[in-house]
Amino acid sequence: MVLAFGPDYFRRYYESDHTRVYGHEQVAYLARGITGLVQWFGGDIERVLDVGAGTGLWGDWLREHMPQVRYRSLDVSDYACRRYGHERRDISRWRARERFDLVVCQGVLPYLDDEACLRAVANMAAMCRGFLYLEAITSRDLREVVDRARTDVSVRARPATFYRRILKRWFEPLGCGLHHIRGGDKVFYDLERP
Repeated sequence: MVLAFGPDYFRRYYESDHTRVYGHEQVAYLARGITGLVQWFGGDIERVLDVGAGTGLWGDWLREHMPQVRYRSLDVSDYACRRYGHERRDISRWRARERFDLVVCQGVLPYLDDEACLRAVANMAAMCRGFLYLEAITSRDLREVVDRARTDVSVRARPATFYRRILKRWFEPLGCGLHHIRGGDKVFYDLERP
């Protein structure tokens, strides 16, 4: 995968208070909510994998609020890896032997072609022993939801059904972007699932 996720991209979408998609405060709400739900469902959070970690906001939050968690962060951007200390990895081509209680993947899949997207989800599933938090903007999101001034819209506009079809092979959806690995040890009430 060859994409231009360099300093200009990061300045515009992540580092500038005026044009960024979200910052520490928004990710703090999200991280608190997702980790809280995982714990509510009985999940332990000892290891977290952050795929497409960008500016490392999940890592910042985890170090402050859950310092016992082992956090591993990946990004495809040379710039992000140098500046924020991530491993340079392409999730569509890489899989660790290590397994994680929570895999976080925000904004990565819409940049990948269909085959790479399928491989990326398969790789995340192989490394997930519990929960996946996935954020991937869809064609409807691009038309009706995103702030186009603060969102990179140069992505593949796919319907939500595309992602749901791929995910259902390995994950059970719980709502709000949270999924549980199929065959895992957790059970859910009917109304906790969409």
